[in-house]
Amino acid sequence: MTTDSRGGEVDVAAHSTDGRQSERAGRLSPQQRIRNWQRLAEEQFDVVVIGGGVVGSGAALDAATRGLRVALVEARDLAAGTSSRSSKLFHGGLRYLEQFEFGLVREALRERELMLNRLAPHLVKPVSFLYPLTRRLWERPYTASGLFLYDSMGGSRSVPGQKHLTRSGALRLVPGLRRDALIGGIRYYDAWADDARHTLTVARTAAHYGAVVRTSTQVVGFLREADRISGVRVRDIESGDELDVTCDVVVNCTGVWTDEMQRLAGTRGRFRVRSSKGVHIVVPRDRIASESGVILRTEKSVLFIIPWRGHWIIGTTDTDWNFDLAHPAATRADIDYILDHVNAVLATPLTHDDIEGVYAGLRPLLAGESDESSKLSREHAVARPAPGMVSIAGGKYTTYRVMAADAIDAAAADLRGRIAPSITDKVPLLGADGYHALVNQADQLASEHGLHPYRMRHLLDRYGSMVHDVLALAVDRPDLLEPLPGAADYLKVEVVYGVREEGALHLEDVLTRRTRISIEYPHRGLDAAEPVAELMAETLGWDAAQIAREVDIYNERVTAERDSQTKPDDQAADEIRSAATEARTLISEPVT
Repeated sequence: MTTDSRGGEVDVAAHSTDGRQSERAGRLSPQQRIRNWQRLAEEQFDVVVIGGGVVGSGAALDAATRGLRVALVEARDLAAGTSSRSSKLFHGGLRYLEQFEFGLVREALRERELMLNRLAPHLVKPVSFLYPLTRRLWERPYTASGLFLYDSMGGSRSVPGQKHLTRSGALRLVPGLRRDALIGGIRYYDAWADDARHTLTVARTAAHYGAVVRTSTQVVGFLREADRISGVRVRDIESGDELDVTCDVVVNCTGVWTDEMQRLAGTRGRFRVRSSKGVHIVVPRDRIASESGVILRTEKSVLFIIPWRGHWIIGTTDTDWNFDLAHPAATRADIDYILDHVNAVLATPLTHDDIEGVYAGLRPLLAGESDESSKLSREHAVARPAPGMVSIAGGKYTTYRVMAADAIDAAAADLRGRIAPSITDKVPLLGADGYHALVNQADQLASEHGLHPYRMRHLLDRYGSMVHDVLALAVDRPDLLEPLPGAADYLKVEVVYGVREEGALHLEDVLTRRTRISIEYPHRGLDAAEPVAELMAETLGWDAAQIAREVDIYNERVTAERDSQTKPDDQAADEIRSAATEARTLISEPVT
């Protein structure tokens, strides 16, 4: 350690001799967590970002790559809220064309293009969808014109354009559909990604460029100088310690908690955020015979059947949620709604017994001062509720990078001097550089490490060129390349890497976000809980009692979720889910 110009200590190991950040700077290790607490106390930041979802992580990356001193604090875990519970699509939003939101669609398609080709090709992949046609004469030309507009705006730039199919052709593509459920179809392409892993990678890329990224760090108050906000008071959820973090501007990227954060700051927001609950179910891939995803029109919106490795994700719902923001609960009615709509077109109906996983997320939709004066929107808004504070909300996952850039642009009013323009459209996420070459070398890499080529490709699509760092942990521990007990799709080394490099602090962090075991297996992660906790304990220093506590808390969570999913309404489901013990105990829930 050495001392910087402001008297704070700097980890010289995280910087190369010529001043550029080294790869180590992207680590979110337990040791880095300790150093980051010291940095929060000792340094003066240009920007403090609150919220470790995709927009907050994107804002931290945007600010850091503009040369600003930035800190990101998150009360729970990276992507713990909305950003791990989306439909997992990078898409333009076909249905927004019908609402004449052409700018939103064009912007989203540009972002999808950037992710596929430059920023995150290891994480974002093309996916095809069949749009079944059910009406003669008018529906095919009407839908085709919309898809032509979609393609013309950039939808077919890096993926194939629309392809028209007869009923027989559509059924060859998706044999699992009932013959009387369609008269033809149109195939088009979008893209999907593991949202939690993508958000984590955005945050790690921000850390790589110098941002202080710290989870389990709750904002419990705001600092003021005269009439302006000059920083935040934060609490370490794990230790209970508190300290003040000073900065020029605070950027509130807390999504559905935006209103709560603005109240904590003592400011009146320029917009309100309404929480809309979206529920998805996960079923095994063999339950629906198809070579493509499917998009279905419903009386309210659309329903997606999305390919997800060896599974299908089916959703979503769209209902108001007025209860615990941290843990929206799916009800029996939500699940029945999805099953009823998808079974209307499937040759072999799905049952509750087919469901492997269920998850519910909250969309932060914008609302005006009254419901009569403003419609809910997927557009985002940026406001400056007080000098020294910027809030951003709304939008959609696909356009997170644009939202982040807009937030930092707005923050410029409180920063000293001029700031550089956003360059995140030119900054690949960690793991992107060299990914394509490694894909071509997958068989060779697999042979070198004694892995099946399929397993190596799975790792490459989760870590990209950082796969070398993952595999390096097993050089002296070949047992770490064994499948994880209870979740054989993952290797033991991925758990160790999740703790040593990716900031996982609790069992749920690994089972729910570093991996997706909690939704990909019928046991919801219970069969893997103890083996994962024991692997985490090696790095985090847990004793037998702490291992047992982590497992018990996770078991209680799964039990509560399963029970809530049998309840008829939101209130009953929330009472069950919110009563479960938390791994992280926050002050005055919900705050951030």
